[in-house]
Order: sequence, then structure tokens, then C-alpha cells
Amino acid sequence: MGYSKLYLGYAGFCYSRENYAIANGRNQDIIFNALWGLIEHPKEGYILFDTGYTGRFYSATNNYPNKIYNQITKVHISPEQEVKAQLATSGISADSINHIFISHFHADHIGGLRDFPNAIFHASSIAVNQMQKISKSFAFTKGILKDLIPDDFMNRLSLIDKKLKVELPFLGIAYDLFADGSLKAVPLPGHAAGQMGLLLSTNRQSYFLIADACWLKESYVKGTLPSPIVRLFFDSWSDFKSSLKKVINFHKNEPQTIIIPTHCAETTDPLIRSKIDLDVL
Repeated sequence: MGYSKLYLGYAGFCYSRENYAIANGRNQDIIFNALWGLIEHPKEGYILFDTGYTGRFYSATNNYPNKIYNQITKVHISPEQEVKAQLATSGISADSINHIFISHFHADHIGGLRDFPNAIFHASSIAVNQMQKISKSFAFTKGILKDLIPDDFMNRLSLIDKKLKVELPFLGIAYDLFADGSLKAVPLPGHAAGQMGLLLSTNRQSYFLIADACWLKESYVKGTLPSPIVRLFFDSWSDFKSSLKKVINFHKNEPQTIIIPTHCAETTDPLIRSKIDLDVL
């Protein structure tokens, strides 16, 4: 197994109350950046971990009922902040992205799927089934905007939970994405149906990208839960708590691995560079 390379960036943001993200937090807005990752695999080439927001969010939420999503979640994204534009600035074409790992189908994670025509989409069957079956008019209540899904999505889909199943210490069942030990998908349901995290190592460091298994570092360090009000927006509160316990246990036993919640600026800000550089992380 060769090491992968990793770059992390932001593609837009929204705001959330800190005391929603952690129940004992301040009653003030904090920035929730839409994190995305560029992975260079030694054999599979360029892989994206999620795709952040794009301007398509605005068009997808221009009319009711999806407009309610826009009213609740005030999104900020400019054309130059979109993943496709950031890649182009570094000389990486959208056509060269071979794979996209979809942690879950919320708009801040899949906004750019339509920009990458050659990519194979990797997602869990549970997440895909919900996305397919939920009606377009009701989908926004689960954080899903169907207009963001490419028309040929199902033709390009590779189900994560059909991959090689492995057992990981402290995390349990996971899936070896390319059957080479380099990228392991870890089920972390609760916040969203079928949510997946991604475990990988570069030649410098190991990382666990946990998407929205929790929002802030305090949750996996101290076990602090979000405000009960967010249960309204979660797929399963009991699954969320079980997934968080899994992350907490992993952190206690593997403290050398950097755990990366998508929206935790305390964690991600020190890892972000102004230009794409795959030789830093």
C-alpha cells in the first residue's frame, strides 16, 4: 500500500448557533465552513471527499418548499470559492477527478457533484436509498436538494457497503474502498442516513474525516452533545449518539490520528492553505 496525499479546503459556509452545535456553547453565531478534501491516490489518481457548496444551492432553493431550506440556512458561496474553480486555479481540471467520496447527501457536501463528469460516486446504499425514495418536495426536510444530483448519478454509482468489509480496532466494521488498505470508509449514521467517514494516512499523518458525526471538537473530546433542538433535523438521534461514542472511543485509543469534523474551525483552520498543496498534510 502506498500513501495517499491530502489537501483540505473550504467551499462556502453558513452560520450556526454555537449552543446548537454543543449544548453548553455560547448563544452566538459561529461559521460552519463547508469542508472538502482532495486526495491523490497512488493508483486511482484524484479523489474528492465531498464537494462543498456551489451557486447551484441558490437556484435549487429559489422556490418553495426548498426556499425554506435557504431561509433557515443562510449560505455564502462565490464562484471562485467553488471546488471546480479552486482546482482550476491550481491547474487541475474537473475532468481529472476520478472518484468522489460522498459522506452524505446534505447540500453542503454534494453541491459540486455536477461539476465532475468523469467521477465515480462512492456512497452508502442507505444514503442512496433515502435520496432516491424521498419526494422532491419533502427532501429538503432531510437536508437533500435533488436538483444537485447529476442526472446520470446511478450509472456512475459505486456502493461503499458492497466493498471489501474489514474490522478495525475501536471502529468496528469498515469498508476498504480500493481493497488496498489506503482508504477505509467507516459507517457513522445518525446526523444523516448512511453517513460515512473516511480513514486515511499520508506519509506524515493519519486522518479520520468524520463529516458531521459531530460538529465541534469538544463533542469527541468531552462527550458534549448538541442541543436537543437539532434532533428535529437528524435522521436518528440514537444512531448519532452511537456514532459519537465510536469516535470518542477511537480518539481515546488512537490519539495520534487527527479527527476532522467538517464544521469544526478549531480543527480545520490550521490545516487549510490558501493554495492547493498536496505535500503539506
